Amino acid sequence: MIRKMKDEDTTKVMTIWTKGNFYAHPFIERDYWISNYNKVKEEYLKQAETYVYEENEEIKGFISILNNTYIGALFVKKDFLRQGIGKRLLNYCKERKEKLTLQVYEKNVDATLFYLAMGFKNIRIQIDESTR
Repeated sequence: MIRKMKDEDTTKVMTIWTKGNFYAHPFIERDYWISNYNKVKEEYLKQAETYVYEENEEIKGFISILNNTYIGALFVKKDFLRQGIGKRLLNYCKERKEKLTLQVYEKNVDATLFYLAMGFKNIRIQIDESTR
């Protein structure tokens, strides 16, 4: 089931975010994610429209939309990858939004291929100044 995130989901969502970043971005120092944890928790999640995928009372993934069009996060717990959860979350938002955009690290090949398969187009390649 997909539902809007509640305040009491924050800790679980942030755990998925942290572990997901460590797993998906081994080319970025872990300290980068750790140093951004509070900003994401206290600022970003409060501004974003976030939906969770929940099954058997367990949150297995989430998607966050910022400014009504920008996918700022889409993470699925490692144990539940490749089970269609990310696709369900993304399609849920595609049905509700006229347009969606995102940025993905080129070195995150799995995510890049996923988004291409979901109909996104690569428009621009650029350097992320904060992570190089």
